[in-house]
Amino acid sequence: MRLSAIGRTAVTAGLLLAAAACGGREDPGAGAGATTAAGGCQGQQTTGITDTGIKLGGIYPLSGPASAYGAIPKGIKAYFDYVNAEQNGIGGRKVEFVVRDDGYQPPKAVEEARRLVEQEQVFALFQTLGTPSTTATWDYAGQRKVPQVFVATGASKWGTDTRHPWTIGWQPNYVSEARVYAQYLKQERPDAKVAVLYQNDDFGKDLLGGFRKAIEGSGITVVAEQSYEVSDPSVDPQMRNLAQSGADVLLNVTTPRFGSQALAADARNTKWNPLHIVNNVAASITVLRPVGFENVQGVVSATYYKDPVDPQWENDPEMTLYRAKLKQYAPDADPSVPYHAFGWAVASSFHKTMEAAKCPTREGLRDSMRNLSGVEVGMLLPGVTMSTGPDDGFPIESMRLMRFKGERWELFGEVIDTRREFGPLTAD
Repeated sequence: MRLSAIGRTAVTAGLLLAAAACGGREDPGAGAGATTAAGGCQGQQTTGITDTGIKLGGIYPLSGPASAYGAIPKGIKAYFDYVNAEQNGIGGRKVEFVVRDDGYQPPKAVEEARRLVEQEQVFALFQTLGTPSTTATWDYAGQRKVPQVFVATGASKWGTDTRHPWTIGWQPNYVSEARVYAQYLKQERPDAKVAVLYQNDDFGKDLLGGFRKAIEGSGITVVAEQSYEVSDPSVDPQMRNLAQSGADVLLNVTTPRFGSQALAADARNTKWNPLHIVNNVAASITVLRPVGFENVQGVVSATYYKDPVDPQWENDPEMTLYRAKLKQYAPDADPSVPYHAFGWAVASSFHKTMEAAKCPTREGLRDSMRNLSGVEVGMLLPGVTMSTGPDDGFPIESMRLMRFKGERWELFGEVIDTRREFGPLTAD
């Protein structure tokens, strides 16, 4: 729900009262810099949080094959800088956001997670990007009982695996996204022959598996599959093989660098003209621009947050705020880059989740992120809200389709709530 000014004041006041009730004391067994909370939160961890500050750590591929995602923390930092300067932080606590680079390498992600938790003494890991990196670190986060909040990956296991209550996703999971594309094809191309390019890891296999399951019982068939490794220099060989499949739809399940390559290869092959569906994580303008906008007309994808270049949001209050504060606090960041808007949206989501915590502790944040109910976030599309439960780790499961036209994406159709259309996603 969208909080009124009175509601926001009440939430903030409630958090401050909880902080007073849960005043910390040192716990010799909790590790250096750790405290435990008294009162109603007796024994809970307050490492990385004080009455005046909260320290978060993020892990991103600032270098390497997925470095395009390095734009996300700029949007996050701009949001936190704005909140710190103009709203006295979150519940009176100024946010410090420490960013580490793992180069999209899981062993490096583990190393950086340990550094953030054990040396930097962060309160929570906020945004670990990538399915492989998050998979490599969530056991560690769980063992240390450190919240791993709103990880930047849509792997379905973040929500279906209840053995890891300290880790939670944020964006629509890949199975839900696959369901959206399947539903679209059932309506528009019920006899489609689909060729799939996918990244050979948990990310690519998750979306492909979700798509295969969603088309069961329909006339849609997958006629060809080609995978690639993140260490590959190019996906041109895979695209040549897929072009010989006779498919009339190409499902492009890639990260940004390889998404650009696949779109370019498709454009060069004038003898093959499939409907090109590109997954959300590779649908940024920064992916399409190098290919040439004239070469990506009609490409289809899906989204859940507002596109900064879509004119329908020109006078939108949240978009106006985002543009102004990004310019003020991150002047080198281009507000038209969707990854900056993504960062702003997820930081705002954390703000609301932390404010709703009954106690300002790691356990309090864990419980809050697992108990969201219809929470509205200004940068999300109208009709898209955050909801979770003890056994539901998928905050967002609604999306809208979009088609590239001219120099931007255009939304079409209604918001698709995959919970309602396909039923809840559960562990197999």
